[in-house]
Amino acid sequence: MPHHHHTNPSHPPAARKLLSWRRVVTACAAVAALPLFLAAAPATEDPSRWRSYLLGSLPGGTRKETVAAAAVAGSFAGPAASTSSPAEAPLSSSGEINLSARIAPAAAPSMFLVPSSSPAENFDDGSMEEPEHPEIKTNPQKESAPFLKKEPISSGLPTMSSDANGEHVMDTKSVLPLTPEAPLWSTAADEELIYAKKEINNAPLTSDDPDLYAPLFRNVSIFKRSYELMERLLKVFIYHDGAKPIFHSPELKGIYASEGWFMRLMETNQNFVVRDPNRAHLFYLPYSSRQLEHNLYVPGSNTIEPLSIFVKNYIDLISSKYPYWNRTKGADHFFVACHDWGPYTTKLHDELRKNTIKALCNADLSEGIFIRGKDVSLPETFLRSPRRPLRDIGGRPAAQRTILAFFAGQMHGRVRPVLLKYWGDKDADMRIYSRLPHRITRKRNYVQHMKSSKYCMCPMGYEVNSPRIVEAIYYECVPVIIADNFVLPFDAALNWSAFSVVVPESDVPKLKEILLAIPESRYITLQSNVKRVQKHFLWHPNPVKYDIFHMILHSVWFSRVNQIR
Repeated sequence: MPHHHHTNPSHPPAARKLLSWRRVVTACAAVAALPLFLAAAPATEDPSRWRSYLLGSLPGGTRKETVAAAAVAGSFAGPAASTSSPAEAPLSSSGEINLSARIAPAAAPSMFLVPSSSPAENFDDGSMEEPEHPEIKTNPQKESAPFLKKEPISSGLPTMSSDANGEHVMDTKSVLPLTPEAPLWSTAADEELIYAKKEINNAPLTSDDPDLYAPLFRNVSIFKRSYELMERLLKVFIYHDGAKPIFHSPELKGIYASEGWFMRLMETNQNFVVRDPNRAHLFYLPYSSRQLEHNLYVPGSNTIEPLSIFVKNYIDLISSKYPYWNRTKGADHFFVACHDWGPYTTKLHDELRKNTIKALCNADLSEGIFIRGKDVSLPETFLRSPRRPLRDIGGRPAAQRTILAFFAGQMHGRVRPVLLKYWGDKDADMRIYSRLPHRITRKRNYVQHMKSSKYCMCPMGYEVNSPRIVEAIYYECVPVIIADNFVLPFDAALNWSAFSVVVPESDVPKLKEILLAIPESRYITLQSNVKRVQKHFLWHPNPVKYDIFHMILHSVWFSRVNQIR
């Protein structure tokens, strides 16, 4: 996606870059100072006067330089809400929880030194690519995250696990690594969450449900009972603060469509959304990580600091304007972000990073930001046509899939060049390309290749996530996932071993051997299960039961239930 940056031709290039950077910093600093302006204003003063003053203090600013101030300044429109907590609200006796106490993340590199991104590319052959941006991590990738081997503290809610024979059993280990801090005061919504947790603990065994195929789930009984309780109880409050385009402006096309579709369907939902925040179990922060990048990132600036400052100021705003964030220190709040930079924009606000439920496409355990059991791995869905999200769904029957393995895409990240080195143009069974040659696309394009292949390679790109995983499911091709430390989408609910193959990055040289070692009967089962699980990854303009919208919402709900004391 091209970035349009308007500059004064009278300035030389270096001066323009410096001027642009200074304006962005000025805009973010002005947003941070806005609550002070409002606090100092007389009670009878119209807050809009201060907004006009703030925005008027940036003459000659570009759209990107002004939107940072405008989007948050717009939050003050309308009557001010009471920020006082109930008089009877007891204070917590414990200090702020330290979520790194039992988790030793990798050394945190600077997230303020990142190169520019270039537009997403849609090849003529139908393939898609992530935006180009060189590796933003300065520390070398570790073979595995050292904290993954530590046992979590039990919170009493069983996980959705299965035993070696495929029988679904209740596991007494919690999926949440730490016991969260108690809220400052209790609400009726808390009591409903406690009730839901007890009900899920005692979930009746489920058998022969025509809508839920048990082998696809870690524990279908727990999932079904939790989903039923979500449908019956869950209430979500959406903050109306914030101006477009960063807030309330979903993007429904391309590789970031997941966050846009969720935002659109959540904000128009009448079953879960409530206007009274006192009834809410969850609070949705409706900003777009994609729009953050599009509107605040200055190409060539080599920093995402303006994005992080903007997010921090937004959280500071709602926590000073309303009492709900402070009640739980953000533990009952959530956001949905599919841009690669989504996790890193939380780094300047500790409570947002540690406590909030983060639904992220970039669900990388090695970064120390994504917390397994609390955060949600968001499926990355590439949609070409927002009006027809189900276009081209389906593929050839298993018996008609003549290609063993297929991949075509750009050679960015650490895995893809290795994949091409060992398998590019070296084996007729392994159709691995950096880009589909024209001589091949004349006979069979990208989508047709996926529909005709047994296994579709899904190597990580710049980050661990890839839209090819869901794309393979759409075209009924068994996904082969190559991305160490990646938490797979809906990991708390779905049994990915039933419909995919996960290959360690170090085993890329043995890829064909691994695939050929899978018995044909096992492949038939995997491919059949891909077709069965497909419905859980489909977007519908009007959501249907168990579709991707409800699966995302359920993952957030299950996380919150799992945290409640």
